[in-house]
Amino acid sequence: MTDHPCHDVTGAGPVLLLVPGGAGHPMGLGPLTERLARRFTVVTYDPLGLAHGRLGLPVADQRPADWSRGAARVLETVLPPDERAFVFGTSSGGIAVLDLLARHPGRLAHVVAHEAPCVTALPDGRERREELIAALDGAGRPPAEGPSATSMGVFLAHVLRPFTAHVPVLTALEPRLTLAAGTGSRGQVLHRTARVLADRHGSAFLEFPGGHLGILDHPAEFAGLLTETFLAAAPASP
Repeated sequence: MTDHPCHDVTGAGPVLLLVPGGAGHPMGLGPLTERLARRFTVVTYDPLGLAHGRLGLPVADQRPADWSRGAARVLETVLPPDERAFVFGTSSGGIAVLDLLARHPGRLAHVVAHEAPCVTALPDGRERREELIAALDGAGRPPAEGPSATSMGVFLAHVLRPFTAHVPVLTALEPRLTLAAGTGSRGQVLHRTARVLADRHGSAFLEFPGGHLGILDHPAEFAGLLTETFLAAAPASP
């Protein structure tokens, strides 16, 4: 996380904070944010500043609390005092927004966490986490620093392990939370994780188009369902 949390703002309407997955680089989110900006002030958070000139610089191992702390600072900057924000996070960003809800619930109207890989919340979470890491990381990892650094390299080196070890700490009943997974992920561990967390915290479970990368593969349908979900939830003002 940078000293001054990087973010971009577009559109008009209630504030909607987006926290991307992976290492937090918002690459490819343009089609989604363009559609959401028709109804919301879309604030896209870039926790490591990778899209703001910091890709290739040294990065420390990340924690969900680092990202949620930065997200809260972004909301302090963009959110009017008498309003609450809608929040969406996918993948590692989904873990971050769960932590944001746990630590800063007062400024949030509703949170959607899409395929958050906090698999250690499962009864067999240790085994599932080991499988997930083995599937994603191995020989040929792209560099995380230097001129050839990639966002995926940063994710594998500094985000994957600490984030997948995180277990959300939420209230027993959390009606302002929707746990989401893709229709294309049925039968997979992240779909199961979302369902387990929804049941555990008395929250809604909702399926979105596509799989883990549904926000990239189906931006129009994804934005439409996300808009419906937020507009049907509690209003953005207290």
